[in-house]
Amino acid sequence: MIVVHHLDNSRSQRVLWLLEELGLPYEIRFYKRDPKTMLAPESLRKIHPLGKSPVITDGDVTLAESGAIIEYILDHYGNGRLRPAAGTPEYRRFIYWLHYAEGSAMPPLVMKLIFGLLPSRVPFPLRPFARLISKGVQHSLINPEVARHTHYWEQSLTTDEWFAGPEFTAADIQMSFPLEAAAARSEEVKKLPHVIAFLHRIHARPAYRRAIEKGGTYTFAAAGGT
Repeated sequence: MIVVHHLDNSRSQRVLWLLEELGLPYEIRFYKRDPKTMLAPESLRKIHPLGKSPVITDGDVTLAESGAIIEYILDHYGNGRLRPAAGTPEYRRFIYWLHYAEGSAMPPLVMKLIFGLLPSRVPFPLRPFARLISKGVQHSLINPEVARHTHYWEQSLTTDEWFAGPEFTAADIQMSFPLEAAAARSEEVKKLPHVIAFLHRIHARPAYRRAIEKGGTYTFAAAGGT
């Protein structure tokens, strides 16, 4: 049986959602973030050397990275579900978005989070300088890059409701986290109707709701006003 090593408020929520969509049996092992650093606990290093989430174990297989996990689950348990047929234009779109989510979309969002936290993480006398640095870097470098990606999503969702085409696929599960994170951290995202409509659609899916019930705290579920 697949075991999901699940960190609260993390990307591993997507793995639970995928398993719910496929109707597969699985076990959850819960891990809590350090309340001060908000980092994953050291106990996750016993499962994978990097100590990050998501991680799954399946018999003697231990696998990290959301995209790799999704491909593994679809290859071994999907029976052709949640991805287009190989060789089709929709499959090329599916593969693109599956890897774009972490390779291109998440880095500027992570940078925005880090620089947003910076002023509170330095000694008190340095905080005024840290606030100035944080504000300057976000204004000149990070926010324009985030906006470039969010408007790209908006444009990409104008033709079809889903990223890989007219049908819901695991690429939409993978893309959920960048869109939810962006909606939680940027008011401008809430002005993008196709992005917000996408978030409403995924949040309404029964499998998404079951994954939230089983996985516990996931603040991004409220992203987009749902």
